Amino acid sequence: MKDQAQAAVGEVDQLYRKSYMRRVTLLIAIFVLLIAASLVAASVGTAHITIPDVFLSIVQAAAVKTAGIPLVGAIFALFGSPENGIAPVIVVNMRLPRILLAVLTGISLAVAGTVMQGTLRNPLVSPFTLGLASAASFGAAITIVTGAGVLAFFIPGGSYYDVIVNAFLFGLTSMVLIYGIARMRGTSQATLILSGVVIGYIFQAGVLILKYWSHNDRLKDLEIWLMGGMWGANWDAITILLPITAVCVVLLCLKAWDLNALSAGDEIAKNLGIRVERLRIYCLLIATVAASSCLAFTGVIGFIGLMAPHICRMLIGNDHRYLIPCSALMGGLILLVSDTFARTILSPVEIPVGIIMYIAGGVFFMYLILRGKDNHIY
Repeated sequence: MKDQAQAAVGEVDQLYRKSYMRRVTLLIAIFVLLIAASLVAASVGTAHITIPDVFLSIVQAAAVKTAGIPLVGAIFALFGSPENGIAPVIVVNMRLPRILLAVLTGISLAVAGTVMQGTLRNPLVSPFTLGLASAASFGAAITIVTGAGVLAFFIPGGSYYDVIVNAFLFGLTSMVLIYGIARMRGTSQATLILSGVVIGYIFQAGVLILKYWSHNDRLKDLEIWLMGGMWGANWDAITILLPITAVCVVLLCLKAWDLNALSAGDEIAKNLGIRVERLRIYCLLIATVAASSCLAFTGVIGFIGLMAPHICRMLIGNDHRYLIPCSALMGGLILLVSDTFARTILSPVEIPVGIIMYIAGGVFFMYLILRGKDNHIY
């Protein structure tokens, strides 16, 4: 009996190690694809730049930034300069911020969607289901149509960041309202989802009213923002979003074990010592901060929070220890490829990436529906 038990334990351990290596290999493969897609995205466009020049442009910029550090600066300087003289300007000042904004937005929306689905145990939940996108759209619409914004109280005449700040604050407002309803009626999945849907419709009504009142020029600006795009990409935006995204993703990854327990049901999670109500509110709040901060810069971009988690579940399973980082990488990859396609297919004319995502998302979920109920999407 003892030998049989040891053999069984050894077999289980071997299966676990095999599964672990497969998942880690998959994560590394997606990361490599993301790096390759970034290099390709930096090279294509109205002005074509070779991938070696893209690499040398980035290295040259790093050498300039680290010139005061003797050893590091000298190492970067060994690589030399790109053959194309305008490559550093195009790559570093124009394309690289856009690539990073697309990747950060994809990471934030994908992780937010994954955590919301795990928290509410519903595979069709996303940042848009809980009214976040509608609330952020309403905040941006107020500033675009009326010129009023939070920063106007501090900066006379407003500023470029008025739309961004208003969209971010109203995105958080949706979560505050959902939390208020949850405090009164409980934090069950049905209560939270229905609250989000209702709040989303209310804010969407506000957007429609502002559209009706707006003049032609401001209506056009509002519609372009609602389509979603990377037009606001610059290094200031990356400086703001990078720490927010990194902190939010780390905080949510730390809750992976709790989300795994919650997937077995509320009662089982409570028996394991997890405070389910607090976990739900905590995860939803962090996910909302991550998603609304990026949407404030890009406008409304849909389906990332649904597509990335579903694709990763097919590839890597439901274990949130691997599902969250896999969704992050997959979300960044999907949005980067979509944005590259949107800005190059009719170059020099750019298509809003939100349009591309609606098409891609619609095709993807039609494929899942046609495959049948084995996908557990409904």
